Amino acid sequence: MTRITRPALVSLAVGLVLAATGCSGNDEAGGAGGADQTPKQVVDAALATLDETSGLSITLATQNLPSGVTGVSAAEGVATHPPAFEGTFDLQVSGFPAQAEVVAVNGTTYARNSLLLPDWTPIDPADYGAPDPTRLMTPGDGFSLLVSSTTALAEGDSQRGGPDNEEILTSYTGSVPAQAVQGILPTATGDFDVRLLITEGGELRQVDATGVFYDGADALTYTIGFDDYGSSPNITAP
Repeated sequence: MTRITRPALVSLAVGLVLAATGCSGNDEAGGAGGADQTPKQVVDAALATLDETSGLSITLATQNLPSGVTGVSAAEGVATHPPAFEGTFDLQVSGFPAQAEVVAVNGTTYARNSLLLPDWTPIDPADYGAPDPTRLMTPGDGFSLLVSSTTALAEGDSQRGGPDNEEILTSYTGSVPAQAVQGILPTATGDFDVRLLITEGGELRQVDATGVFYDGADALTYTIGFDDYGSSPNITAP
């Protein structure tokens, strides 16, 4: 039997401690892309995943839509590449609440509302202060432009989130000009502060955008959520 000397035992113990420390650090630290990646590299990788996915689910909401404006208080649906969208929009039209079913495919947006549009009707979403859903998933436009235009990126804290609170999400903050936000809400003006939450696997999970979305109104925050990457919703014209 080979006899292990005391110095060898000490070296082995130190090695095990260092290995355990290294494994622990990789599990919780280093952000979504690891300690060797800059915030821009992490965000660029998440953007590529967003632009290349076959489909995903989207939510959008604000808690402070100003009274009297025509705009979107909430929306949810599914979207695909090539760009298409199907879902619902909760609207405020001149101060009155309304909900519309929306389908956008092949460059045309259709809406149906029990009060004003009982049948599926082609519309211009800008008339309702809503985004053009066909732009939302277009690479270089919509969500993609918002992410790619974010400057002065800085890594923030990590937090748990996602289904059953099982994901580690790292925040990245920065700013974007109004032009990068208008593909999501066309009435946006001025500069916007953004916070991006990215998973350890490199998926953009949430965007918080804060600024003046409606002319003459105070700044507010919209929260946009992304999930179900790689899905394949079947979206067709009504």
